Amino acid sequence: MGPRAVYVHVPFCEQICHYCDFNKFFLKNQPVDEYLNDCETEMSRTVARFPFDRIESIYVGGGTPTSLSTVQLEKLLLAIRHHFRINEPDRIEFTVEVNPGSAEPDKLAMMRRNGVNRLSIGVQTFDGDLLKKIGRDHKPEDVTDTIEKCREAGFENISIDLMFGLPGQTLSNFEDTIDRAVSLGIEHVSAYSLKIEEKTVFYQLAKKGRLSLPHEDTEADMYDLLISKLAEAGFHMYEISNFARGNKESVHNITYWNNEEYYGIGAGAHSYMEGVRRQNHGPLPKYMKAIADGELPYREEHAVPVKEQMEEELFMGLRKTEGVSLSRFEKRYGKPVTEVFGATVDKLMKQGLLERSGSCLRLTEKGRFLGNEVFEHFLLD
Repeated sequence: MGPRAVYVHVPFCEQICHYCDFNKFFLKNQPVDEYLNDCETEMSRTVARFPFDRIESIYVGGGTPTSLSTVQLEKLLLAIRHHFRINEPDRIEFTVEVNPGSAEPDKLAMMRRNGVNRLSIGVQTFDGDLLKKIGRDHKPEDVTDTIEKCREAGFENISIDLMFGLPGQTLSNFEDTIDRAVSLGIEHVSAYSLKIEEKTVFYQLAKKGRLSLPHEDTEADMYDLLISKLAEAGFHMYEISNFARGNKESVHNITYWNNEEYYGIGAGAHSYMEGVRRQNHGPLPKYMKAIADGELPYREEHAVPVKEQMEEELFMGLRKTEGVSLSRFEKRYGKPVTEVFGATVDKLMKQGLLERSGSCLRLTEKGRFLGNEVFEHFLLD
């Protein structure tokens, strides 16, 4: 049937955040128009080689997609709609990432006109000093202003990203951020703890002993507070880091957690098609040379063996609150979970980290706080 989700990467930023290890470049003096042409060429070649049945979600991320001009961003959206035959875009989930203060009314109107119906706004924190410390270039008040403009443009599905465990962040500081997020009337929250990744400013500071982070117990308290306060505000947790009001769960991200296939377009993008995971070249010269040479811009390709697929089904599916469907697993792989992972499941259930809920296997409340440790148990020898 082919992938049903499309991810398109815009690697340009006007500011590089200190924690970010995504493929990104300063916008100034970059060959943006040439890059957009190459993305369209990649779309055409990809669809020709890997046909699709129907598309259910599109996600334009970065980088900062809204760092593009209105004309440039519209060019990209039109290319996506053309090559993936999105004739009725409002019938699918169509998300674009937005930085506070980087989407003016004309750009928002253009996105809405071209079928974008969901926005993901990178807020991270409402503490102005902390925003500076992590390298963000917006102010707390920019968030409210941006959301007001989004509503005026007709957007009814808005998500924000938050972070916790940041340098110098306190529990009360994070509580204020949650309260201010809830007051915005948004439909979705993604919240992640800080991870120190190589090739970031924070990694270099940590190596030099110059990065003061909250204690892991404080970070756990932040996560516990997040869950309880969002629940009080009417959000339900449907994945370890994601919370939605009503039926506004992210269709696109559920594709990943269900271990389903997806297209990845652009420099550094990842894809999963016909059982093979691929990563595109990240540096723009390498990506653009591959396109110029008439190739698809793959840096590496990995045919995922069945054993590895089963592992991924477990450690990605267990991120969901509902857990892993036991019947779906058996239908997909021809074996029940108990035959493949029986001893591991029994061990984790005895430790109070996993439980059966109807026809699903899921993390317990205790297990959610130790998710990474649980997932590691499913990496087979």
